[in-house]
Amino acid sequence: ELPPSHFPAARAAAVAVGYLRYLRGGPGRGLQLRELRRARRQDIDDVGHKYYLELELEDVLDKDRTVNCTAEVLYPLGSKSAAPDVQVAVQGELRSTEEADKEFYNRIRSLEKELVAENIPDSHGNIPAELEPIHLLAWVAAGYVTWQNSTENTKFHLAQVKHVKQVKRSDEDLQFDYMLLLHEMVSQEVLPWQVTVLWHPQRGARVSQ
Repeated sequence: ELPPSHFPAARAAAVAVGYLRYLRGGPGRGLQLRELRRARRQDIDDVGHKYYLELELEDVLDKDRTVNCTAEVLYPLGSKSAAPDVQVAVQGELRSTEEADKEFYNRIRSLEKELVAENIPDSHGNIPAELEPIHLLAWVAAGYVTWQNSTENTKFHLAQVKHVKQVKRSDEDLQFDYMLLLHEMVSQEVLPWQVTVLWHPQRGARVSQ
């Protein structure tokens, strides 16, 4: 059993939240950790370190509603390049984003020129309302990057969308090419990261880095 303030437990929680953002996030939902309630670590011989976590999450667009979540994060031994194995289970219902998703999709599809934006949030921490969905999709992308690239000794946080550009496609998907700035909290490095996000209201997000 670990105290929830324990740094490795907090780092494992960041991986679980990143994974969940990738799976369940989108332009109309921004999941974040409200509280890490319980954590314990198991050292599995020849396999790696496994963290068992109980989390309370909130949606930044609906802070009155929280959901509980259990997660298991396994860091495999030996391999620096293998992503942690993450299992998550959400208890309770996340707010439906169907309407917001449809509205965002139709708005972007109807633009005369492809969307281009930079510095989200700006130096004062402001995000224009029309770019909030673009910022939340960046959370999805950063969640994927966090999951794929974390080790027991890293903790990634999305500092800023440096640049984002919509790319016209011949199919139904929306495509956004992002340059993200990720703050790695342990080394205090800020890392530029290029990712492409494909998104569709029915299919959710797919990310490639």
